[in-house]
Amino acid sequence: REDVLLCFYSIDPMEGEALVIKCPKWSSSVKVTWYRLDTNKIIPAEEEGSRVFSIERFLWFLPTSREDSGNYTCSNNRTKSYNVSVQVHSYKPGECFQSDSLPNATGRGKIVCPTLITIECYYCPDCKPLQGQRFFKKEKYIYIENPRREDDGYYTCQFIYTHKGNVFNVSATRIFISEVKYSPLPPQIIFPKNKEVIEAELGAALSLKCQARLGIKKQPLAAVRWDVDNIPVKSLACSRFREETHFSFEGHEHVYYEETTLNITEIKKEDLQSNFTCIALNTMYNTRVTVTLQLRAQAKAALPNVLLIAASLVLLGAIAISVLLYQSFRADIVLLYREIFQPYSLKDDGKIYDAYVIYPKNHANEANFVEYFVYQIMPEILENKCGYKLCIYGRDIYPGEDAASAVEKRMQKSRRLIILLTQQLIHSKEDAYDQHIALHDALIQNGTKVILLEMETIGTYGNLQESLQFIIKQQGTIKWKEEHTVHPQSPNSRFWKQVRCQMPLTHRSSCSANTR
Repeated sequence: REDVLLCFYSIDPMEGEALVIKCPKWSSSVKVTWYRLDTNKIIPAEEEGSRVFSIERFLWFLPTSREDSGNYTCSNNRTKSYNVSVQVHSYKPGECFQSDSLPNATGRGKIVCPTLITIECYYCPDCKPLQGQRFFKKEKYIYIENPRREDDGYYTCQFIYTHKGNVFNVSATRIFISEVKYSPLPPQIIFPKNKEVIEAELGAALSLKCQARLGIKKQPLAAVRWDVDNIPVKSLACSRFREETHFSFEGHEHVYYEETTLNITEIKKEDLQSNFTCIALNTMYNTRVTVTLQLRAQAKAALPNVLLIAASLVLLGAIAISVLLYQSFRADIVLLYREIFQPYSLKDDGKIYDAYVIYPKNHANEANFVEYFVYQIMPEILENKCGYKLCIYGRDIYPGEDAASAVEKRMQKSRRLIILLTQQLIHSKEDAYDQHIALHDALIQNGTKVILLEMETIGTYGNLQESLQFIIKQQGTIKWKEEHTVHPQSPNSRFWKQVRCQMPLTHRSSCSANTR
C-alpha cells in the first residue's frame, strides 16, 4: 500500500532548547510511530537518559542539538504520514531568534506564544524587555493596547520547562505588524531558468538556488520549495537533500522575495536522470521551473584549457626570446635582410652623399686618433668596402668656397649626418655651427637621420644642447670601445655593423672584406 501524505512543514528551533513536535490525531485507537527519514530508523520511547524519544504522538528533543537537523515523519501503520523538516540553529549571543527563519505573522494587537501546555510566558520585542502599561499578558497571549508602528517587530516568548527534574529553556518568536497591508503578486521565479541544464560532478556536493518574487510586503500564504521527480524534498526519505529558505524585501514598496536552496550533499548517477522542480506559490496561483543535471565532462573541459594555457606560455616564451634575440642581433638581422632581399629604391632622391661627417677640427698640426678615424678608417670601411660616399670637411669642401655655405649645401645633399661625439666637440665653439646646422636640418628642415658615434666616454648627457639630448634619448649612440682598435678596419665588427645598419641602402648587397 502506498503512503498518503497528509502534510509536511519545517521548523527552525534554537540549539540547546526543548522542542516538542506533535503528530496529528487521526484516531485514538491507532498507534503512531515516529521515524527519522535520514536513517530510516524508528525513534524509540523514552528511556533513562535518552535525549530524543517519542511518547505517543509527541516527538521530544530534550534538548536540541545540531545533529538533530533532518527530516522526521510520524505514521499510522504507514497508511498516512506527517513529515517535518527540522533545522537546528546555533545559538548566538544577543540573538533571540534565528533571523534566517520566517516567523508567522500575527493578528492585530494580539501575540500568541505557541506552547503545548499553559505556562506563564515572558516576552521581549527585538531582544528588548517589554515596558509600559500598554502591554499585558494573559496565559499564553500578550496584548498590545492601541498598537502603533513602533511596536512592529519580532516578539520572543521565553519560559522554563521541567521534565523529571531537568530544566530546559524554551523560546518561540512571532512577528507583529500593526497594520498588515500586503498584496500578492503573480509568482515570478527570478532564477533558475526553465529547462536549464546544470553541470555536476559525481560524488561532489551541489547547491541549487531558486528565488521568486511573491508580493508586496510579508505574504501570509507563500512559499518557494523544491520537488525531486514531483516529490517534495521534505517528504523524501533521503538525507542527501536538504532545503534552506531565506527571505528579503526590496525597494520602498517592500517587494517580498523568497530564496530556497536545495543542498545535495552527494551527487549520484540517479540524480542525472531526475527532474528538479522549483515551485513558487501564493494565494494567487503557482508557477514552476524544472532543471536537470548533466555530468561535467572534466577531461574534455580540462584538456582544451590545458592546451590553451600551454600554447599561451609557449607563445609568450617565443615572443620574449624573439625580442631578446632581436635586441642582441638587430644589426645582423637588418644587414642579412638587406643582403637577401636588396630592398633599395631606384628612385633618384637628389642626394649626392650618403653621409656628411661632423667631427672636431684640430689646428694644432698634431695627429690624433679622431682625425685618423675620419680620414683613414671611415673611408676605408664605408667607402672602399661598403660602397658608401662620404662628405668630409677638409677633404670634400674645395679651397675658395665659402665654408658656412658649403657646409650647409653639403648637409642638404647628404642622406645621413654622422656626428662624432668627443669632449672637444662638445666644448668647441668653432664646431658649434656645424652641429647647429646639422641638428636644424635633422629635426626641423629635412628630417635627415643622425648617426651619433660616441668616440670617447661623454659621461652625463646633461651638458649637451637640448636638441642633441633629444636625439640621444630617441635612438641612443654607437659607442667606440678600446677593443675595436684591434681590428679597426673590419666591416663585420659589432661597431661597424651598427653603423651600417643605420646607413642608407646601397646597390651593393654586402661589404667586402678586402679593399678595392
